[in-house]
Amino acid sequence: MLKHTLQLLLVGCLFTLFTGALWAADDPAVGEWKLNPSKSKLTDEMKVESVGANKYAFDFGGGTAEAVVADGSDQPAGFGTTLSVTVLAPDCWKVVRKKDGRIIITATWKLSQDEKTLTDNFTGVDPKGSTNNLLYVYTRTAGKAGFAGTWESTSEQMNSVFVLQVRPYEGDGLSFINPSAEVTTSVKFDGKDYPKLGPNVSPGATSSGRRVDERTLEITDKINGKIMATRQIKLSADVKTLTMTVHPVGNHMKVGREDVACDAAGEAR
Repeated sequence: MLKHTLQLLLVGCLFTLFTGALWAADDPAVGEWKLNPSKSKLTDEMKVESVGANKYAFDFGGGTAEAVVADGSDQPAGFGTTLSVTVLAPDCWKVVRKKDGRIIITATWKLSQDEKTLTDNFTGVDPKGSTNNLLYVYTRTAGKAGFAGTWESTSEQMNSVFVLQVRPYEGDGLSFINPSAEVTTSVKFDGKDYPKLGPNVSPGATSSGRRVDERTLEITDKINGKIMATRQIKLSADVKTLTMTVHPVGNHMKVGREDVACDAAGEAR
C-alpha cells in the first residue's frame, strides 16, 4: 500500500523540514519532536478497481495503480515492493506489502454490513521489527458493493508514539530523522533536490526546501523528479509546536491537505 507507506513515513515526512538558513546550528527547530494526535488530522483517499477475475487495481496515491490477484501470493508492485491480498472472508481482506522479502506493512480491511464503511487496521514495521499502528475509518464515495470503489478517510486513531529528530546539516541545512522508520532527509534551503536516505526510502526520492519567512518553510517532495507533495511547516512563536499542512499533488486526493502538529519531546538542543 504505497499511500500508506508514505503515510507511515508521513509521521517522518510530515515532520520532515522546518527552519531558516540563518538559524544555523542554534536553530530552535533542532531537537526531538513528538506527534500530537489531538491536534492532527490525516486525510487519505484510496481507490480499488475490479479488473478481472479476482484481480484488483489499487491506487494508494502514488500516481500509478498496482494490479494484483487476490490469492494471497506476493506479486510485483510499485517502488521495488511486493503486494499480497488475502480474502479472509467476503467482508474482510488482509493486505501485506514487502520490500526485499521483509514485511513493511500489514493491514486488515473490514467492510461494514451496509458496505458503505471500510475500517483499515494498519501496521507499519520498521527494519528493526518495531511496529506503528493506525486505525483508519473510510467512507465510500464511489462504487456500490464490495471493496471496489473510492474510499475517503473520515477518522483515524494513532496507537503509537511518533518522534522526529532534527539535527544541523552542513552548517546551513538540517537533517530530519525518523528513528523508527530509519529515514533521514537532509536539505539546504536553496531549492535544490537532496536525496532521502534509509532502507525504507523509495528509489529516486528527494526533497527540496525554501524559506518562506523566519518561522515557515515550504518543502517539495519528489520521486524520480515527479512532485508527490508540497508541505508548509510553521514553527509557533513560542517554538514549542510545529504545524504542518500537506498538499498532495494530483487528483487522487479529493481532500488535498493533511494537518499535523507536534510538540517538543525533550530538550530543544
